[in-house]
Amino acid sequence: MQRNDPCWCGSGNKWKKCHYPLGPARDFSSLALEYRKQFGILLKTPEQIEGIRKACRLTADILDALCKHAQKGVTTEELDILSRKLHKEAGAIAAPLGYGDPPYTKTICTSLNEVICHGIPDQRPLQEGDIMNIDVSAILGGYYGDCSRMVTIGKTSEEKKRVVDVSYECLMRSIAILKPGLPICEIGQVIEDYATAHKCSVVDLFVGHGVGVGFHEPPQVPHHYNDISIPLAPGMTFTIEPMINAGVRKAVIDKEDGWTARTADGKPSAQWEHTLLITDTGCEILTLPPHK
Repeated sequence: MQRNDPCWCGSGNKWKKCHYPLGPARDFSSLALEYRKQFGILLKTPEQIEGIRKACRLTADILDALCKHAQKGVTTEELDILSRKLHKEAGAIAAPLGYGDPPYTKTICTSLNEVICHGIPDQRPLQEGDIMNIDVSAILGGYYGDCSRMVTIGKTSEEKKRVVDVSYECLMRSIAILKPGLPICEIGQVIEDYATAHKCSVVDLFVGHGVGVGFHEPPQVPHHYNDISIPLAPGMTFTIEPMINAGVRKAVIDKEDGWTARTADGKPSAQWEHTLLITDTGCEILTLPPHK
């Protein structure tokens, strides 16, 4: 959407004269009220942002430690045990533990090979050629951080390597365009354009989401083509976490545990995730490691 286009709200006024985030006389309080009223989106205050930033730093540090510990022969259950230890030492709470219905039973997600997301840690040892997404969400001082990263165990197949690389590039390309006024739909446009150009598909069953004061807040941030025209605004905090498949995009949820999502064709999947803050001029990645 351009500044002189008709505003998305249907008022008939130009966007720059109506709901443009940096338009005339749009101070933070009025903008925050408008976003809460129109979209249910909480634009964070400087105090909230500082709390979220600290939670994100810790989350990234825990993820970094887990990725370093993920070696051949280590079980994903051992990674969960280490996660519990690191959360406890930091005075933090693992957001996934007990979350949802049925309640999630672990503190992290470990999604291997054809598992798209929400893989539950167990006694399976990591093997040569595995790829794995480790997803950490921590609560510190009442604020949330959320991020994930891929780990490759030893030498893996070209197909697995391709989907890991494509998923990372999709995330970073989408982050590169973030700024106030950008419609949310352009995030999915960048991601799906790149993924399909490299013969991969984008999972459409799961989305990125607002995060910070709550675990899952508005807005939803689809990674596939969509028509969500809500413009980004300073103070928005949310995740981008594109789940990229080497084959078809369809996800199948495990009927027994109610959580594990796998590719419908058994081909590998990969995902990277950051929590982002929209600033006055662009964005800040809140979950970059390390923070020592």
